[in-house]
Amino acid sequence: MAQPQEYLTDEQQRTLLEALKQRFEENEQRHEKMGWDNVLLKLGENPQKLAVLHRMEETGGEPDVIGYETETGMFLFCDCSKESPAGRRSLCYDRAALESRKKNKPENSAVDMAAEIGIELLTEEQYRTLQTLGEFDLKTSSWLETPEAIRERGGAIFGDCRYGQVFVYHNGADSYYAARGFRGILKV
Repeated sequence: MAQPQEYLTDEQQRTLLEALKQRFEENEQRHEKMGWDNVLLKLGENPQKLAVLHRMEETGGEPDVIGYETETGMFLFCDCSKESPAGRRSLCYDRAALESRKKNKPENSAVDMAAEIGIELLTEEQYRTLQTLGEFDLKTSSWLETPEAIRERGGAIFGDCRYGQVFVYHNGADSYYAARGFRGILKV
């Protein structure tokens, strides 16, 4: 597998920043009173994070700011595509699940692909917070960071939103579906 690009070209950076700014301004309810200039300053201090955001964008994540950690001084970028990112679907949960499949293996796992992109899977708490900022995964579902006690028993958790309600379910970690992907989070 090719090593991901660590830094963007000037053109890639300009295009990405335009898309991020437009999304930020169109979705103020996700990040009230945070200010694009503050985000832009932080991104300028962390050019390697721009490359991660670029990979999130390329795989259909539509990353946007959904929070700010006062204790670390970091903005939280999350995949805010209406449905689970299209470029990250049909994946089992992790490497162990992928290797356990004897036939019809998916191409990758959610945990491995998240690491390749440079993000972390959302926790259940982060997923529920995201769902307070809009309606996501109305037709798809997203793998979530799974507690070790569940994973040790061969399971993994995922979430979706149906009937105006957020649901978190379990499935075998080796399962995969065309409508299940994953969402990630990046601290900048």
